Amino acid sequence: MPRLNAGTRHRVCFTLNGRAVETMCEPRLLLLDALRQELAATGTHAGCEHGVCGACTIQVDGQMARACLMLAVQAEGAEIRTVEGLAPAPDRLSVLQEAFRTHHGLQCGFCTPGILMTLDAFLRDQPSPSEQELREVLSGHLCRCTGYAPILRAAMAAADRLREEPRDA
Repeated sequence: MPRLNAGTRHRVCFTLNGRAVETMCEPRLLLLDALRQELAATGTHAGCEHGVCGACTIQVDGQMARACLMLAVQAEGAEIRTVEGLAPAPDRLSVLQEAFRTHHGLQCGFCTPGILMTLDAFLRDQPSPSEQELREVLSGHLCRCTGYAPILRAAMAAADRLREEPRDA
């Protein structure tokens, strides 16, 4: 890998929600800031900026990641998915988003994008979670509004529905 000098802008190319993107950024720019400021993916929220609160959770090559702990240059060639990429169509919510709406799994909504991205990845790998497993995966997120009960109900309902629907090939 070539040496990256501070102050020098570097071209970074990756896939964002299924679309090839390119941005120029300094080596020290966080992926969180590149997503929000350079690429207008503002659904990814900046919370604690230390990887603790979970508000900036995205998926990198299908795995959960904290965008505040990753440099934009590290995204080179990666497939990045943010909350904007969850809905299957502009006029349709994903199963998980619909479950959050139905079960009142959000209030202020600040933590919601990160929680949705975590649950999306988790339910893909663990389609039949127990409540305890969901509690554990959600322990990496801070929510001050809901008390987590409606989030758990929404996650369980989404898991049930996802198991009923045929998987895309």
